Amino acid sequence: MTQSGSELRRTLGVGDAVVIGLGSMIGAGVFAALGPAARAAGSGLLLGLALAAVVAYCNATSSARLAARYPASGGTYVYGRERLGAFWGYLAGWSFVVGKTASCAAMALTVGTYLWPGQAHAVAVAAVVALTAVNYGGVQKSAWLTRSIVTVVLAVLAAVVVVCLGSGASAAGRLGTGASGGVGGVLQAAGLLFFAFAGYARIATLGEEVRDPARTIPRAVPLALGITLVVYAFVAVAALSVLGPDGLARAAAPLADAVRAAGVPALVPVVRAGAALAALGSLLALILGVSRTTLAMARDRHLPGALAAVHPRFRVPHRAELAVGAVVAVLAATVDLRGAIGFSSFGVLTYYAVANASAWTLDPAPAARVVPVAGLLGCVVLAFALPWGSVAVGAGVLGAGIVLYGVRQWRRRG
Repeated sequence: MTQSGSELRRTLGVGDAVVIGLGSMIGAGVFAALGPAARAAGSGLLLGLALAAVVAYCNATSSARLAARYPASGGTYVYGRERLGAFWGYLAGWSFVVGKTASCAAMALTVGTYLWPGQAHAVAVAAVVALTAVNYGGVQKSAWLTRSIVTVVLAVLAAVVVVCLGSGASAAGRLGTGASGGVGGVLQAAGLLFFAFAGYARIATLGEEVRDPARTIPRAVPLALGITLVVYAFVAVAALSVLGPDGLARAAAPLADAVRAAGVPALVPVVRAGAALAALGSLLALILGVSRTTLAMARDRHLPGALAAVHPRFRVPHRAELAVGAVVAVLAATVDLRGAIGFSSFGVLTYYAVANASAWTLDPAPAARVVPVAGLLGCVVLAFALPWGSVAVGAGVLGAGIVLYGVRQWRRRG
């Protein structure tokens, strides 16, 4: 079977897809999200992590089933369009592109903050330009670089876990002590930690570039999610064991503070470098995923049709990648988007709510609908458990997207 000039090249196997998912998830979130989650949940941090993992599992299962049925670039934008109608597909695509573009800028600024705090914006822009160039050269190059980054980051996290759990400062009693935020705090912590799990969607959005997608995607998504959960659980337990919930809540750089409290300050620069590298890995995969959803929406004329072009040599959506890179570079140069993580989570949870609703239509059997229903309810609950400022901004941006859709439909009818 030959590929047409508008199709992307299928080069990714199970291993490559898993690595891209890991690169998307095991990023800056594990270095930064534990502190805010501990402030919200206190001793309920691990419960929040478990709840986020359950919702992520439901979302991943629904996404994998849909991706196997619809192996095209765009992820839930395509699934919502095909299963629920054009509006729901558009809403999912809008949520993903807007929310993840903000995440891209936040990851770029994280790189700058860790590497050169005094020139964080300049470093962030340089990182965006460099990684956009890597993606432009082809998805296989992106998978290779992501594999290298994931290997280094996992080694750094393993060092943190070994140092913390093996130190005299570690105490199992700290895992269950400290102020608790109650049920609301646990839910908010789960919503914040969900941000660190959300990268498995990148596997689905690359559906058009995966070999044998009906077999590869359902295997790669839960495998990547399972590995990530194990890593996060070990890291969270290690940090809690030396800092406790209150100390973790006060930490600006939780893992750096954890190794310092464990009595190994020499490891702090290594952790900082690992955090910067992890953010680079997340940024690489985020740009990759946002550009593919942009491609899918441009094909349907929800975005300018010029963005649907595929490079004749590299077989990548080069105009979409350049456009996404340019927008992210401008944001990284001008805006501090650390506070946008909550808004990004709201957008991503909306995206997965559409995915679960789409999966609900695949099989009428009650047993087959348990996971999509649980995922849908989980997404709604966690979205509205986020800080109200994030909910308000997120709802406003989604509303603006709905208005644009309505105006476009009205013009087409006219």
